Amino acid sequence: MAHTMVIFGASGDLTSRKLIPALYRVHQRGRLPDQTRVVGVSRSQFTDEAWRKQLAESTARFLGQEFDSSTWGEFSQRIHYHPGDIQAEEDFLTLAGRLEELEGGRPADRVYYIATMPQLYESAAAQLGKAGLADDSSAARRIVIEKPFGTNLETARQLNQSIAKVFREDQVYRIDHYLGKETVQNILVLRFGNSIFEPLWNRSYIDHVQITVAEEVVVGRRGDYYDRSGVLRDMFQNHLFQLMMVTAMEGPVKFNADSVRDEKVKVLRAVRQFQGADFADCGIRGQYQGYCQEEGVAPNSPTETFAALRLHVDNWRWKGVPFYLRSGKGLSCRTTQIVIDFREPPHLLFGEGKKSMPQANRLVIQIQPAEGIQIHFQSKVPDQEMSLRQSQLDFRFASRGQSMPDSYERLLLDALQGDASLFARSDEVELAWEIMDPIIAAWRSPAAPPMHTYPVAGWGPEASTEWMQEQNRTWFDVCPVIH
Repeated sequence: MAHTMVIFGASGDLTSRKLIPALYRVHQRGRLPDQTRVVGVSRSQFTDEAWRKQLAESTARFLGQEFDSSTWGEFSQRIHYHPGDIQAEEDFLTLAGRLEELEGGRPADRVYYIATMPQLYESAAAQLGKAGLADDSSAARRIVIEKPFGTNLETARQLNQSIAKVFREDQVYRIDHYLGKETVQNILVLRFGNSIFEPLWNRSYIDHVQITVAEEVVVGRRGDYYDRSGVLRDMFQNHLFQLMMVTAMEGPVKFNADSVRDEKVKVLRAVRQFQGADFADCGIRGQYQGYCQEEGVAPNSPTETFAALRLHVDNWRWKGVPFYLRSGKGLSCRTTQIVIDFREPPHLLFGEGKKSMPQANRLVIQIQPAEGIQIHFQSKVPDQEMSLRQSQLDFRFASRGQSMPDSYERLLLDALQGDASLFARSDEVELAWEIMDPIIAAWRSPAAPPMHTYPVAGWGPEASTEWMQEQNRTWFDVCPVIH
C-alpha cells in the first residue's frame, strides 16, 4: 500500500526543524516505506521545486554532517507542495484533487499531520471531514495532533469531541515526542524484558521516584506564550505525566496500542486526588529572577517557571511510594532523568552509627541529552578494611558508535504504519487534565503556596531542597551522569 503524509503548516518551524529532517533520516536508514510521498500545505505560495530547495537548505542546517546531498536528491522527489488555507473550504477540495492526482487514482494510506497553531486543530479536522478526506473506506486515514491537547479539561474535551465528529479514536494520533525517545521505550524493555528488575519494582524495595525535566534556557522569545501557559501546563500535564505513566504502569498483556495505553490510563486513575490543605503542601512553585522583565511577560506575573510536585499512585504496587515530579527553566543544565531510589539496607552490618549507613542503591535512567542507564551500588574501598564507597555501572546507547534516532523519526514511522502504541488516547489526555486543573486553580487562588524566586543556573528555589529534606529525602541534583 502506498502512503501519503500531508503536513498542514508546511512553512512553519516544526516542519523544517523536525518533521522533514526526521522523514529524511528514516529514508536514509532505508526504513521509509516504498511509495511514500510528502505533501506540504500552507498559505505560502511555493512550487514543488521551490519548497524542495528551501527544505534542502534547512535540513542541511539542522542535520549538519548527517545530511547527504545524494540521498536528499532521492528523498526530495517524494516531496510535493500545495498552497492552501486551513480555514478555506474550497482549498480542501482542490487538495483532494491534487492528492488523487499524485496517488494516480490508486488507494493510498494517508496521514494528516496538523503542524499548525493549536487554535486551528478543530478547523483542520472539520475541513478534512467536509471535503471527504477522512473517509477510510478504501484506505487508512489518520490525523496527527501536536500538543498542547487543550489548555485545561474543558478545552481538551471540546477538542476531543470536535475531532471525534470526523475521525474515530483509532484514527487519532496525539503526539508527545518524549515517548519517541529510545530511553523511554527502553524502560519497558528494562522492566518487562529482564527478570532482575521487575521483582524489585514496587513499594517493598523502592523508597521514592524522582522525575526531572530541567531546562538550561530561559523563556527567551516565547515569553508571551509561556506567561499564559506556565511550567505546569507546558511540561507536567504532558511530558512528566508520560514519563510517570511509563515508569509506574503494569505490564501489558501484549505490546500493542490498546494494551499499552490501557495500563498507562490505570496509573492516572490511581493518582491520589488532592483535598484542602494538600494543595499547599503538595509541592513548591518558583520563578527565576528576571522572568518578569522578559519580553511578552506581565510585570507582576504569577506564572511559575519552576515547580516540584509530590504525587501518590494508590494501587497495590505503589501504595506509600511518593513520585516527585520537577521541572523548570533557567536551571543548571539541560537534562531529563528518572531516578529510582531504593530503600536503605534493613540492617547496619558495616561500621557503626548513622553516618556509616551506606547510601541506598539508585537507578538513574537518563532520557536526554545522552541516553543511557546508570546503577549506583556499594562496593568496598580497596585496602580499607570494610569501608564502603558508591560505585556505578553505566550503559550508553551510543557506546557502540550507533547514532541515536530523533524521537520524531520513530513516531512518524509509527503513524505511517498505523501503530498508535506511543501516542496518547483521549481518556489519557482528559485524566491528566483532571489531575492538573485543581492544582493550577489552587496555585492561582489566595491560598496558593508562596512563590519562591531562584537564580538562573541553579537547581531552583532553596525551598525545594528544604521541602525534600523535611521528608528525609534529597533531590538528585546532578547534571547528566552519562555523556
